[in-house]
Amino acid sequence: MNDGSGFDPESERQYLLQRVIAETRETGGTTGCPVLSRRVLEALAAVPRHYFVPAAQRDWAYADIPLPIGRGQTISQPFIVALMTELLAVGPDAVVLEVGTGSGYQTAVLARLVRWVYSMERIPELADAAARRLQELGYDNVTVGVGDGGQGWEEHAPFDGVIVTAAAAEIPPALVQHLKPGGRLVIPVGLPGRTQDLRLLSKDERGVMHSHSMLPVVFVPLIRDLA
Repeated sequence: MNDGSGFDPESERQYLLQRVIAETRETGGTTGCPVLSRRVLEALAAVPRHYFVPAAQRDWAYADIPLPIGRGQTISQPFIVALMTELLAVGPDAVVLEVGTGSGYQTAVLARLVRWVYSMERIPELADAAARRLQELGYDNVTVGVGDGGQGWEEHAPFDGVIVTAAAAEIPPALVQHLKPGGRLVIPVGLPGRTQDLRLLSKDERGVMHSHSMLPVVFVPLIRDLA
């Protein structure tokens, strides 16, 4: 419904969905994922992205682009959120770890698909704001923590899936260790300021990891604690 300002989130959201569907099809030859599942599309459609962007960015909330959210961080492009969620391939009973809560948008999409989301954010101000926002919007199957997500979250491990929303120079070993056999890790890998490689890693029942390159991407760097 239009709020009188010319901003109509429902029609904007439907337009975004069509753009995401089209971009998924266009990149399908590279990713091997030309179609998004109904579950992922419904989750994407249900999350009000305009609540997860700064007020000054509201008119751009349903553009298929990343947006700044402060502290040098961004909310990811919806197509990338949808693709990463699809690649994670988790069911309704899954427990997942998200590294990099940001504004909580990816967290909310995941929360509509799984039993529980543990989300780790390195910047306390962003973590606190995201936790409040998610609670206010009724996402009661999310736990947000503050810390170095590259160390995983041992207290709640192992996880059915791990999703990382910032680029790591190399894959953190703890995230592999905290993944269940049969689980998947979706992570951008590469250096800051350069094009990175979105990777899908799957752990087989013997604990052996298999890695696949999906798509060139650009993410903010994963913030790690100094040793």
